[in-house]
Amino acid sequence: MRRPSWHELQAIRTLAEQRSFRRAAEMLGLKRSSLSHLVKGLEHNLGVQLFQRTTRSVALTEAGQQLLSRLTPLLNEMDEVLFDVSAQRQQHSGTLRISASDAAIGLLLTHVIPAFSVQYPQIELDLAAQGALVDITAQGFDAGIRLIEDVPQDMVAVPLGGPLTFVTVAAGAYLADHPPVQHPQDLQQHQCIRQRLPSGKRYRWEYQRQEESLEMDVPGTLTLDNNALMAQAAISGLGIAYLPLPYASAGLANGQLVELLAEWRVQSAGIALWFPPNRHQSMALRLFIDALKTHLPY
Repeated sequence: MRRPSWHELQAIRTLAEQRSFRRAAEMLGLKRSSLSHLVKGLEHNLGVQLFQRTTRSVALTEAGQQLLSRLTPLLNEMDEVLFDVSAQRQQHSGTLRISASDAAIGLLLTHVIPAFSVQYPQIELDLAAQGALVDITAQGFDAGIRLIEDVPQDMVAVPLGGPLTFVTVAAGAYLADHPPVQHPQDLQQHQCIRQRLPSGKRYRWEYQRQEESLEMDVPGTLTLDNNALMAQAAISGLGIAYLPLPYASAGLANGQLVELLAEWRVQSAGIALWFPPNRHQSMALRLFIDALKTHLPY
């Protein structure tokens, strides 16, 4: 039996991860027909079928699963060896593809990317603003950035900063013409700037004070799906907004916004960068993670 080449084994792993000849071939830089020929040749050489193929999907057979489970640690170890040898040459170059919400990308553009691009001008950043959570492996991303509670449990998550505080804010001009807000239930008498989630549902505002907690679908005639735009709408006097603190901090500092219900603040676990556990971190990704930890405002 001919010993499979490193290239063939990498192709098998990529096809198993992507579950698509087209996507795997694109990632490997091969024609689809070439990848199909490679897999058939390897199966013939080993004398077993590694993949079940249909017109719509590709899945490992039991023999394929057994092979990949034994091979993956070896391939990862070889990746480590090759990476360590070439890290110095590659540390200032490469391309990072990252999936994130538009809100997260807005934070990166403001706080992280300016300094990162100056320090590492040869690293290309390919950022995709995607409202819905996607399979970053299947779509060819190196990493994703989301709220920690939204990160898939089978992924490696790198927390970026501490908890994320949510605040309720409005412009002074709006508050001057409307009843005071002393309890979350008072919001039912106000115009609230509501948020539409990627799923299509409206976000329910959450409050907690000691042992009392509330979750509310607030009233309002304006709904947005972007935190920065919600902050802008609040500054324009269009209503009360419920925002992560970084989006409201500038308006609060310069007096354009006033915080309401401060004693009812709640916190999220924060945001995290995440990536598949079986993928080695490139030096470019490591440097970007360091930049996130350094420059994000929380």
